Amino acid sequence: MSEGTYQQLWVSTHQTLQKLLFQEQQLLPESGPDRDQGSFFYKLSSFFLHYLKMMRQLDTIYDQLVHPQKRLLVRRLLEGVTGRILELKEELADLEVPIPKYFSLERVKLFQERETMMEFLEKSWPVDYKATVSVVLSQSEAIIMIQRAERARQGRLRAKFMKEIRRDEEQKQQRVRESKWLESHKDRAALIIQKVWRGYLQRKRTKKERLLEMEFIGMLPPSNETDYLMTIKRVQNGEEQRRHHQKEKEIEYQQALHDIPIRLRDEEGLDMEERMKKQIRQWFIECHDLTGQFPEFPDEEIGGSAAIFSEKTPQQVKKELDLLEEENAKKKGKEKQKEKDNKKETEKKKKKEKEKEGSMKGEEEMMMKMAPSKFVPLLAEGHEEFQSVWGKQKVPKYPNQDIDLEKIREQKRKEVEEEIRVQVDNLMRQELESLRMVVDRDLTKIVKAKGKAKAKTGKGKKGQGKDKDLTPNRSLDSLYEELLEEGLIKKCKNVKLSDYIGDYLYLGSALKLGNREPMPSLFDLKQNVILYGVLRLGSAEVHAMAPHVRSILLAGPAGTGKKMLVNAVCTETGANLFDLSPENLEGKYPGKAGLQMMMHIVFKVARLLQPSVIWIGNAEKTFYKKVPREEKEMDPKRIKKDLAKALRFLHPGDRVMLIGTSDQPQLADIRNLCKTYERILMVPQPDYGTRYLIWNHLIDQYGKSLLSHGDISGLTKISDGYTPGDITLAVQLVMTEKRKIQLIRKPLKPYEFLEILAKLDPVYEEEEASLKDWYFRTPLGRRNLKAAEDQAEAEAIRLAKEKKK
Repeated sequence: MSEGTYQQLWVSTHQTLQKLLFQEQQLLPESGPDRDQGSFFYKLSSFFLHYLKMMRQLDTIYDQLVHPQKRLLVRRLLEGVTGRILELKEELADLEVPIPKYFSLERVKLFQERETMMEFLEKSWPVDYKATVSVVLSQSEAIIMIQRAERARQGRLRAKFMKEIRRDEEQKQQRVRESKWLESHKDRAALIIQKVWRGYLQRKRTKKERLLEMEFIGMLPPSNETDYLMTIKRVQNGEEQRRHHQKEKEIEYQQALHDIPIRLRDEEGLDMEERMKKQIRQWFIECHDLTGQFPEFPDEEIGGSAAIFSEKTPQQVKKELDLLEEENAKKKGKEKQKEKDNKKETEKKKKKEKEKEGSMKGEEEMMMKMAPSKFVPLLAEGHEEFQSVWGKQKVPKYPNQDIDLEKIREQKRKEVEEEIRVQVDNLMRQELESLRMVVDRDLTKIVKAKGKAKAKTGKGKKGQGKDKDLTPNRSLDSLYEELLEEGLIKKCKNVKLSDYIGDYLYLGSALKLGNREPMPSLFDLKQNVILYGVLRLGSAEVHAMAPHVRSILLAGPAGTGKKMLVNAVCTETGANLFDLSPENLEGKYPGKAGLQMMMHIVFKVARLLQPSVIWIGNAEKTFYKKVPREEKEMDPKRIKKDLAKALRFLHPGDRVMLIGTSDQPQLADIRNLCKTYERILMVPQPDYGTRYLIWNHLIDQYGKSLLSHGDISGLTKISDGYTPGDITLAVQLVMTEKRKIQLIRKPLKPYEFLEILAKLDPVYEEEEASLKDWYFRTPLGRRNLKAAEDQAEAEAIRLAKEKKK
């Protein structure tokens, strides 16, 4: 795709955005609530779909657009759309959500620096010689061991030597036989060669026809896959070249942002300074002629001399100052009367509200409202900027990607003027005081002004108290190294969320019609992890404005990929991984003071190196109802109170998230567990579609031809009850290096996997049922169950009304 194509895609995206912004106004609280619940959710779902499509388009545009000034606006719009999707998710939604590419592409250097630092620190640690095992042998045992090794070495050399001798003799005999046979049977040899060649051609033709037939009926991938892969590779190379061009233009843009202000100061700085001084002096003279005294110089909070240059005459300025003084005096007297009036009005309103509560309560429950959005104004602002700056330009086929230096000059000229204005204001304040001393002899005003300034500075010094820092004299590097040595910071595995395989639950609507609440699929789980974890941690702007989520709990059977999801979140967002699992904390930072110090260091480093993920494996152990005897020494509940306190200090903008994983959440105190973890995501068993995709993906790694020989559908049915971890382990145990070599002459059979699966324990129905019962006792589960029951009742009422008609 050319640059013009991406420009046209950007224009079409803004056309869609303009329609959406217009439709957003109809769902605001001011426009009135929607009485029909179905139509309200239909509108929300349509908005969700449109914003998802727009997010993909803006992600592609930002990834491939070269012009740096345009990319800044596209980045703001992409973050705004991402935040709007998260807001709509709070109201609705279970659809596929993409991950913006810049989450990982723009943090490649950070990942590499972090890995090199962790490797360097691990190598610099002293070796623990106590861990090494030393074996002491007697003299006779050592001699026997050496003799065995030497005999084995000599035997291998002798066998190799004899093998080479036999091979040379066989080659000589073969040459002699061939030479004698060819001399006496030339015609017969020519006939044999023809037969072999014709047989080869026919076999090749037959094989080609068989492959074409298999492709036609859909049993094999298309034969032109190599051409397709070459095309994909060329497209990827073009995208990489465009990204390289982006970096060059970005460096050029940053250099221009640095050089242009310097040039403006050198070329226009003196003229700006002289012009400002002349204007301010002229204002001094006009005000003195009009009022007989020099005016008060505006404070920096108001804007300094910028308030003077608002194209107003001295008379207008004097009137405004007089009006401000009168208004301030009147406000003090009216405040007391307003308080009395407000009390009376509030009492009247309370009485009216109590009277209307009974009649309006039923109607309000049926009326749907949507909360005001924080991101729609950002999108509207970005759209207006596009229309005013870039929308009026025509889109050529090959647009110019050079930086618009004139726009940078306009932007930086204002900044340079503000910097020079601050310096000029300081000089002109001193000049104004000297004029008063010489002309007006007004010393009392100067003393009063100084007293006011001191009072203002005294008020400014008062501030809110900060949290106590237990490590004020330690650097970030030392704290990071300490956590790394203690094993509390770990290197996450390089796993992407696209590697977590899961199919959509196609029977969900059918189950709902049968008054059965379906469990979420692995596809739904992955989308929720993207919405709650990746999109919030990946962007600072989105995290600061989106609905705040501090913690997530992933609950499900062992082997369903919970740890994989945690590593995927860290990989997609570039987050640091902190491990506070009870097993990892055993024997570390003992005592109450040590525990407080550990939690303080972990959350301090997590904030300073955000984004960060704090992972707690076996999260149920932190909230045990009753600690087992064998785990009492480990003290798994030691961080329970400090963890809750530390989470309270996480505010919007602190890209730190607690993610817990649990195989047996039933063992925990459900009340305290749900207080700590705001979102509980169930990791269910894979259904038929998901298991089919997993088998297909795992076997496909060893060759696509194996898929035609194996019965994937049969394996999918038989593996019901097994987790993705069990299926992956079975494939890994079967596909050894020796078995890969034998694939040419010994095709892969399904029973080979069944032998491994038979030795593994599946997830039994009792365990799955207990997890479901536990989930429906959580606040979120009760809410979903109640919503399903209300929907079923509404559907029953609708059907009853239709029957009456």
